[in-house]
Amino acid sequence: MITRRKFLALTGATSALTTAPALFNAAMAEDGFLNITAGPSKHKLINEDVEASNLWLYDNSTPGPEIRATIGDRIKIRLINNLQEPTSIHWHGLRIKNDMDGVSGLTQDPVMPGEQFEYDFTVPDAGTFWYHAHNKSWNQVARGLYGPLIIDEQQPAFDKDHDITLVIDDWRVKNDGSFDEESLGSLMDWSHGGRLGNWLTVNGSSRPSFTLKRGESYRLRLINAANARILDIDPSRFGALVLAYDGQPLTDVAPPLYAPMLLGPAQRLDLVVTPEDDFELEELSGSSPFAFARFKVTGEKSNATPVQYPRPNDLPEPDLEQAKVFEIDMTGGAMGRSVETTYQGRVLSRKDIRTTGQVWAFNGVANLASGPFFSVEAGESVILSVMNNTAFAHAMHVHGHHFRIIERSGASVNDGMPWRDTFLIGPNQRVKIAFVADNPGKWLFHCHMLEHAAAGMNTWFQVKQR
Repeated sequence: MITRRKFLALTGATSALTTAPALFNAAMAEDGFLNITAGPSKHKLINEDVEASNLWLYDNSTPGPEIRATIGDRIKIRLINNLQEPTSIHWHGLRIKNDMDGVSGLTQDPVMPGEQFEYDFTVPDAGTFWYHAHNKSWNQVARGLYGPLIIDEQQPAFDKDHDITLVIDDWRVKNDGSFDEESLGSLMDWSHGGRLGNWLTVNGSSRPSFTLKRGESYRLRLINAANARILDIDPSRFGALVLAYDGQPLTDVAPPLYAPMLLGPAQRLDLVVTPEDDFELEELSGSSPFAFARFKVTGEKSNATPVQYPRPNDLPEPDLEQAKVFEIDMTGGAMGRSVETTYQGRVLSRKDIRTTGQVWAFNGVANLASGPFFSVEAGESVILSVMNNTAFAHAMHVHGHHFRIIERSGASVNDGMPWRDTFLIGPNQRVKIAFVADNPGKWLFHCHMLEHAAAGMNTWFQVKQR
């Protein structure tokens, strides 16, 4: 593991100004599609003095190029696969049509090496989203196949100079500073907390620095692209307000209700900050705060124009009285409760568990079954009651829909039930979520600790067209 002292020695005392990746429209093809290429790439994760890492990236960029559109826009993207294994792209958090969701083996066939696939969909919500590989995600996302996806309001609340995207990832690197390929697929990671890295980057750089103007308001879009790490962040340390969760703006912008806030894998957090002095983004889970991005505030305070915050997107409210309730019992993993587990139609023995890597289960079933976990008619309200009978936290993601958390055992804070697409659930905790199943198709429900998903925490539900 690289210590913080060694981190400082490798990176130096300061970092150059880092901005978000270039807008994706530079790759526009003549037929109106945006071309994005997944392929192997060499990249130095720490500084120019270390060994280059063998990564898999979109358009040789980490993170992949920022895709930016406006609510209501039609997006047409051609994925070109230059990898040596199949892949696909999932548009995380977008409520788009099912055949464009990008889940290999469920909503589409994987895109084979040397082949292409055309995604074509309309974006219904403004907010902070992201895209990432969805075939062997535990491997492909860990190697760098992800990027930011920003959908602006018709009249953006912040101009481009006051709208900053921060894609956060933790990489597992070796002592020479290169990416640790050999540890991918470790059963220890799969059965414990997932693949945790030892090197944090923001927009592909170590401890970047941003320059802001004193007294002017900025939108900070935080995206946790890590395979498994939960980030502890306290926006109140620099006076920030919470604008949105998982791409969905709040009705009222407000200070954080508790500290530290937990930003799980795949979750997003939009903040508004009006800085007076220099400040840092810090990760607080260790024995002392660890600054992973710095903000230098310059100039004299001006009479800036008040910000018109974005309005919430139009999402259907679930009918809790008429909702259909489905129970999920999460089991398995190291030190967790084990049950008889079925995988691909047969009960696993202890030897089978070791050879298949299927160490987790939902309701005694590991990974995708041939039939859906549940099936409902389009427009019906659904309550998922999820019980975590394991020794680890999980980040649970619902595809194609946003939901409200209506109950969380042991919770002492009322957060106003914001819309989410991914929720954290602690060991021995029960969480109930509710949503309107209004998007027809086959939709994935899985843990976004990507090793946990590969090791069994995957299921799907069906929404039937009326």
